Parts: sequence; structure tokens; C-alpha cells
Amino acid sequence: MRTLLCFQNLLIGFYLILFRVNSILIPGHCQIDQQSILIQLKSELSFNPSVSSKLVYWNPNVTDCCTWLGVNCSNGGQVISLDLSDETISGAIDDSSALFRLKNLENLSLAENNFNFTMIPSGFGSLTGLKNLNLSNSWFSGQIPGELSQLTNLEVLDLSSLFPLGTRSLKLEKPNLGTLVRNLTQLRGLYLDGVNISAQKSDWCQALSSSLLRLEVLSMSNCQLSGPFNDSLGKLKSLSVIRLAQNNLNSSVPDFFGNFTNLTVLHLGACNLRGTFPMKILQLKNLQILDLSVNTNLHGSLTDFPVNGSLQRLVLSNTNISGVVPESIGNLKSLSWIELPNSNFSGRIPKSMENLTQLLYLDFSSNNFTGQIPSFQLCKNLTHIDLSRNSLSGTIPSAHFQDLQNLLFINLRSNAFSGSIPSSLFNLPQLQKIQLSNNNFDGALPNFSNPSASLLDTLDLSSNNLKGQIPESFFQLERLNILLLSSNNLSGTIKTTSFQGMTNLTILDLSFNSLTITTSPVLLPHLPKFFSLMLASCNLQKFPKLQNQTRLINLDLSDNKIAGEIPSWIWEAGNGSLSYLNLSRNLLTGIQEPYKVPDLSVLDLHSNRLTGAIPVPPQTATFVDYSDNLFNSSLPESIGTNLTFAYFFSVSNNLLSGEIPEAICNATYLKVLDLSNNQLTGRIPRCLIEYGGSLGVLNLGNNSLSGRIEGIFPSFCGLNTLDLHGNSLEGEIPRSLVNCNMLEVLNLGNNKMIDTYPCFLHNNTSLRVLVLRSNNFRGSVRCSEQQINTWSKIQILDIARNNFNGTIPADFFWQLDAMMTSSDGEQSSTKHLSFLVLSLNPYYYQDTVSVTIKGLELELVKILTIFTSIDLACNHFSGEIPHTIGRLTALYMLNISHNEFTGSIPPSLGNLSHLESLDLSSNKLTGDIPSVLTTLSFLSAFNLSYNQLEGRIPTGPQFQTFTETSYKGNKGLCGFPVNRSCTGSAEVLSASNSQEPNDGNDWQSLFYGMAVGSGSIAIVAILYSLCNRGTSSTNRQ
Repeated sequence: MRTLLCFQNLLIGFYLILFRVNSILIPGHCQIDQQSILIQLKSELSFNPSVSSKLVYWNPNVTDCCTWLGVNCSNGGQVISLDLSDETISGAIDDSSALFRLKNLENLSLAENNFNFTMIPSGFGSLTGLKNLNLSNSWFSGQIPGELSQLTNLEVLDLSSLFPLGTRSLKLEKPNLGTLVRNLTQLRGLYLDGVNISAQKSDWCQALSSSLLRLEVLSMSNCQLSGPFNDSLGKLKSLSVIRLAQNNLNSSVPDFFGNFTNLTVLHLGACNLRGTFPMKILQLKNLQILDLSVNTNLHGSLTDFPVNGSLQRLVLSNTNISGVVPESIGNLKSLSWIELPNSNFSGRIPKSMENLTQLLYLDFSSNNFTGQIPSFQLCKNLTHIDLSRNSLSGTIPSAHFQDLQNLLFINLRSNAFSGSIPSSLFNLPQLQKIQLSNNNFDGALPNFSNPSASLLDTLDLSSNNLKGQIPESFFQLERLNILLLSSNNLSGTIKTTSFQGMTNLTILDLSFNSLTITTSPVLLPHLPKFFSLMLASCNLQKFPKLQNQTRLINLDLSDNKIAGEIPSWIWEAGNGSLSYLNLSRNLLTGIQEPYKVPDLSVLDLHSNRLTGAIPVPPQTATFVDYSDNLFNSSLPESIGTNLTFAYFFSVSNNLLSGEIPEAICNATYLKVLDLSNNQLTGRIPRCLIEYGGSLGVLNLGNNSLSGRIEGIFPSFCGLNTLDLHGNSLEGEIPRSLVNCNMLEVLNLGNNKMIDTYPCFLHNNTSLRVLVLRSNNFRGSVRCSEQQINTWSKIQILDIARNNFNGTIPADFFWQLDAMMTSSDGEQSSTKHLSFLVLSLNPYYYQDTVSVTIKGLELELVKILTIFTSIDLACNHFSGEIPHTIGRLTALYMLNISHNEFTGSIPPSLGNLSHLESLDLSSNKLTGDIPSVLTTLSFLSAFNLSYNQLEGRIPTGPQFQTFTETSYKGNKGLCGFPVNRSCTGSAEVLSASNSQEPNDGNDWQSLFYGMAVGSGSIAIVAILYSLCNRGTSSTNRQ
């Protein structure tokens, strides 16, 4: 890319002077033979007379051809300069052309024409007097002729192309670069941008340095050059311009570039540079342009800039250059353009930038800048400001942007700015785009002083804390194309008639405020023709009249109070262009017949009251959500064909019945398939188990599915979540599940499966949630040395209500790192389990957890990574409780009730400082209650009932909150709160009070389900439910 050509007049003045000799030479009278050659040349060339500015005026009746446009002559009347650039010349020139009879030519330009991918004629080699040859951007193709090497007087050679021509580009193979320039020792300017020089391999530096010692301009961008740089390039000490962008140099930047004292332009963008950039190059007094963009492996930091430096343009975007921008940047009084986006800069934006009065363009986006921004009031030439996606903060005084009469674009989004929006921005006459979204701006919206004269086409103030009403002046912005005000605290009532004067408005988003939009009872003929209309959570009571919206692509009316049927006309909105339709979270009850779903990409109807058959999705759909409705049909046999391109499909929480059709497996791009919480019957289709690598979530929980899990999970299994709980599945866990090495959530609870502990999954290191409760799993949980689990991430382990037996080995808890406090003592309080469904516009299938304590369901977390739980209740475990359980210092809930554990309560339980629920009831534990348990300051549910404990109940602030039922059935305990004193004779408890209840409810249970919402889809884990042999729990009072 040669974005800097406009500066050539500053860099190679001799080149332009020679091409404009008509302004400094006194031409002689044209010789007859020269005129006849030119007339013949004109007749040979094909050009467009209506566009031509030179050839069309060559008139044979004007005898002095030296006065013709584009022609300059010597004093002797010989044509020495011919400029036919940009003359719409097309076709080809062959070696017989009259052009090659102009033997005295010194300067020739055929640039900016179209020679239709023909080869450069070898006849150019006969013009041996040429000093300047310009064939740039003329659509020549193929091998550059070796005859050009005969032009030994050449000072400037330009064969460059701004446009990538691929295989039709010019190339240097035979001859190669070295052969071409070997005799061109007078060359001062070499422009070969876009020429394929790959055949030269990595010795192009030697080829240049061995012949072109006078070279001042080296421009070889996008030439397929190879690296690294060779030290021989350091011989070219006259270099003032180096452009080598878009070559795979795979090299560090040579230090010797810092010795080129004449260097004014260095452009090395997209060269796969690496290492540390030698910052002494920035100390070069004459350097005007430095572009190192798109070199992500290039490191370094900015040093102090020289006083009165000449730098005009600094482009370091998409590099790994880091650190602060020094205050000395204020020394660059000529700086007009600075681009630093997508790098690693940090610290404050220097206050000295306030004095850069020549600044036109400023882009510091996507870095780590902090603090407040400087004022730009003195930078009167600024047209572009982009400080988005940083960590900038503080208020912005209105004076910072005062009187910036040339400003066209400002982007401050995704920072932490607060206070009022600078009102000066709303009075700048040339401003076209204002983007301030995702900040903490508050207060009222500023008013436009002269909205009808405003040139503003984009106004994005979404995701702030703005409040109050939308000013009337907003609706008078006649040129406004995009208005985004969503996710604020705006209030008031807006009539749809208010938008009738905004004829250019195509994108409107007022979602998620406290606005009330009232619709017109009649069709409004003068509404803007929207592309995107987003009115989620706008208190709409009725569908707006949109029948005449022929260009509509995106329509979001979700989270409103629209009741009744979906009108049939809505499927025809956009006249076939509708792609996104979201009607979720309303009060809709049906779909008006007849209807035909158009070629939508997204169809979201979840969380309504829709009944009947589910709408057959269009074959273009990528996202379909029908969850949380009352649909009561079966899944259509053709459903898979209609989901050919879908990545998300959910019909969870409906009343669907019948079997899952095999055709569902035709939806080969699915990432999420959620059919949970319905009444589906039959077997799980084998093809779903053998599905390809794209499926990340398979949720068939809470149905009436039966039979064995048949099929083999493929070696490229991509499952993150497999939830089959709450069915009547039988048999064993398929051993091929080991192929799903990305599996995080495995929920097989509440089925009829018969198997042993899944030691075979020991290498599934991604596992975070394992639920096997309420099945017929049996045997020991002890695994062989070869199968000791490495579940370092597991945070919820529930194997309750099975037939496991034997002792718990000491190493059972050894690898559960996620249940141990990290070494730095910190854990994330916000991160939670989720599956990334769509990366471009991040959309997650999110996991949530609910807890049931004494029959009350309480949502604690969204399976936060800090939430941990172990439930081993209602099995036949025996022996002592391993003391190693004390390693799980981050454990929140522990239930090992209704087993046959013996021995004493391990004092190591006192290490579980995060523990909130502890149930050891209905075992055979003996001894006293360790006093160390009183240090568990978060403990709110505690049950030791029905054991053989004895001694005084420890006292402590937390223990004082537990009632007698926490200790019921332990004859030997005394002290508060039981009715047995530890001094004197204790009252003997009745037998009825010392026996386990037959049907008591255990507070700790665990069952899992899936719930799908529009913005998030949740794996709902309801902890602590009923156990057949449970006891009453005791909560903190």
C-alpha cells in the first residue's frame, strides 16, 4: 500500500521537476519529424476523447508540437519530455510503435492508463537517453523486459502498482532484480511496488547495494521479498525514502537505519518484523514519516523525541510496542498524524499534546491508556479523534473540544468516562460521527443548538447512565443515519410520529431504557425506511405499524408487553430482506394464520405463551430459540433439513412430545442443541452421540427418554456440556466419552443407569461438573494407580443416592485443585461456566446454580468458578472420613450424610473456611465435636444428627445460631442447644427422639436442569433436594 505518495514532492523534488519541465524550460520550435511522430503516436493509441486532457488537443494544424499539452522540447526542437499520464489509454503498445522513434526522450510517463495486462514492450530499451521512466499503475503484466537494463542514464524508474494484481502482476524472474539494476548506476529513485520479485529470494539487499550507491528512494512494497535484511543495505547512505511494506521480511529492524541521516520516510508496515525496534531511528532530525503498523511481534518503547523534530506522521498500530507515550511528544511541532491503535501503550496521554497545533488525525484506540484526557482546544486542525477501548476516566470539560471547527469524527467509547457529555460536541458544524457508548456518562442529554444545519450522521450514546427525556432537537437531525441510545436510564413517552422528519434514519436503537413508545393506530407514510429497528424493553403494548418498511433487516421488539397473536404481516416486513426477528419476552399467545416464515437468520420467540405446533424454521436460520413457551406438538421430521446452517436451536421448557427425529442430525453446524424440559420419549438417536466436532452443548434433560446411550462418541468430540439428567436411561456410561476431552459439564443424574465409578474419565482434565446422583452406580470409588483422576478443575461433584460402598481413599480429594484456595489467596468472583456460542458477537450458553435449603430455592451463583460442592449422601460408604478433606479450603457445601462412616469427625474440617453448608448426619460417627468447627464463620446450615457423638457441644458465635435438631439423635451430647446438661444427671432422651426418622427431608440435594433465555442460556443446578433416607436440616435462625 502506498498511502504516502502525496509527499513525493517533498522527498524527490528532482523527480517532479523533471516531469514539469514545461514550467522552467524555454522550448524550441518543434521539428517536423517530431510532430509527425507524435501525430502517428496519437493515431496508434486508443483513448477516450471525452476524458482526455492532452491527446485530444494534439492538433496537426498547430505546427509547433512543443506547445502541445504533455510535450516539452529541447532548444533544438527535439521532444525530450512526454507526459501522457492518466489519458485513458487502453490496449497495447508494441515494439513498432512510433513512441520508440522519439530517440531524444529524457522523461516519459504513461502512468495511470490501462494497457490491459499486456507486457512492457522491449522497445523501451531503445530510448537510451531516458532519465525518468514512469509506467506506474498502467496495468502492465508479465516479465519486465531485460532491455530496460540498457537505460544507463535512468535516474528514476517507476513500475509500481497500487493495486494487487496477483498472478497478473509484473515480475522479475529472468532477468531478476540484480540483472535489471546492474547497469543503472545513476538511479536515484526506484519504485517497484507490487512487482513480484520473489525469485530474488533473500539476496535483494546485495543486488541493490552492489549497483545503486546513489539511490535516494527505495520503494518496493508488496513485492514478495524475503528477509532478513542484509548489512550490505547499509552502503546506501543517500537513502531518504524506504518503503518496504507488505513483504514477509521476518526480520528485526537493522540498527544501521539509524545512520541514514537523510532519511525522511520509513514505511515497514506488515513486514512480519520481530525483535526490538531501534528507537534511535526516532532521533533522526529529518525523519518525517514512520510507519511500522501491523507487526505484532515488534517490541520496544518510545524514547524521548528530539527538540524541533521533523516527524509529521507516526503510525505504530497493531504492534507490540508498549510503555508510555513520553511528554517529549510535544516537541514534534509538525506532527499532523499519529496512529497507535491495537498496541500495548499504557499510562496517561501526555498533556503536552495540547500544543500540537498541526494535528489532523489522532488514534490511540485499543490500548491501556488511563487517567483523564488532555484538552484539544488548541488543535484547531483536528478532523479525527479515536480514544476508544482504553481505561480512560474522569470528567471531560466541554472546553476540551471547543471550537474544533474541522472535527469530523470522535470516538470515546468503551472507557470509564463520567460526568456530563461535553456539550461543545453538539455544536461543532462539521462533526459527522459521535461515538461515546460504553462509558459512565450521566446527566441529561445535551441539546443541539442548530439541528437542521447539523451534518451528524452517527450518534451512539448507548450503554451509559444518561437520564431524562430525549431532547426534541434529536428528532430534527435531518441527516442522521444512525441513532443508538440503548441501555441508559432515559425516560419519557415517545410517539412514533416523532421520527417522521428524520428521513435519512436507517438504524434506531432505544432498547433497555425506561422509555414508553406509543404506536400510531394508522400506518405512517413518512416514517424513515429502517434497516435496523431495535425497541426492546420500551413498554410497547402493541405491534408498531411496519407494513411499509420495505428495507427492514433487523427487528427487535423483545421484552415488551405485547399480547395476543403475532400478526401475519410481520413475516413480510422488509419485503423479503428481514434477517433478524426477536419477539422474545412478551405476552404472545399464538401466530396468526396463514403465515410463512421468511429467510431469517435469527428467529427468537422464547419466553412467551405461544401454543400449538412449533414454527418450522427457515433453511437460512442460524439461531432459533423457541424455549419457555407452551408449544405442544412434536418435532417435525424435517427439522434437521431446516436447521442445515443453524448453530443454535432450543425448544426447552415446552410441552413437546413424541420421539426425537433422526433427521435432527442433518443440522451439522449446530453448536447448541437444547431439547430439555419437555415430554419427549423414545431413545436418544445414535447419530446425536456420534455427532461431529461442532456440537458443544447437548441438553436432553428432564424428558422421558429411555433405553441405553448407544453410539460411539467420535475422536474429535467437541462437547462442553452433556446433560441427560431426569430421564429413564439405562445401562452404562459409554466408555467412548473419554474422547470428549473438552467436556466441562456431565450430568447423568436421576436416571436408571447401572455402572461403576467413572475412573475411565481420569484424563478428562476440563471436567468441572460431574452429576451421577439418583442412579444405580455401585462399587468403590477407589481407582487404580493408572486411573487416578486428574480433575483439577472440578468444582461440583454429586454422586449422591447411589449404591457406592467401601472406604473413601485418602487421595480421593487430592487432585481437586478447584476446591482449594489458590496460592495467592484470590479467586474470581465474577467468572462463571459458559460455552461460547458465537465469537464475533460474543454470545454465551451460561451455567447457573440454584440452591434449595429447607425447601426454599435460592439462586446463589451462575456456577461461578468460586462455587464448589461435594455431595456423597445416601450411599453405603464406610470407614473414617479422610482427613485429606481438609485440603479443600475453598469448599462451599459438603454433604456426606446417610452413609456408614465411623470414627471421629476429622478436625481438618476446620480448615474449610469458606464452608456454608455441612451435613454429616445419619452416619456412625463417634467422639466429640471438634471445637475448631466454631471458627467456620460462614457456616449457615449444619447437621450432625443421628450419629453417636458425645461430649459438650462447642460454643461460638456461629454455633449459637443452630437449633437442637442439628444434634438430634446423639445421646451423648450435652450443652446448648440440646436439653441435656453437662453437669448433673442428664435427662435420658426417649427412643423416639434418638432414632432416625423414616421419611425426613434432607436439606441438601442436587438436581440439574437447563433453562434457556434470550440473552443467556442457563444450566440450572438446584442443589440440595430430597434423599430417601434424609433427615430434617437445621438452618441458621
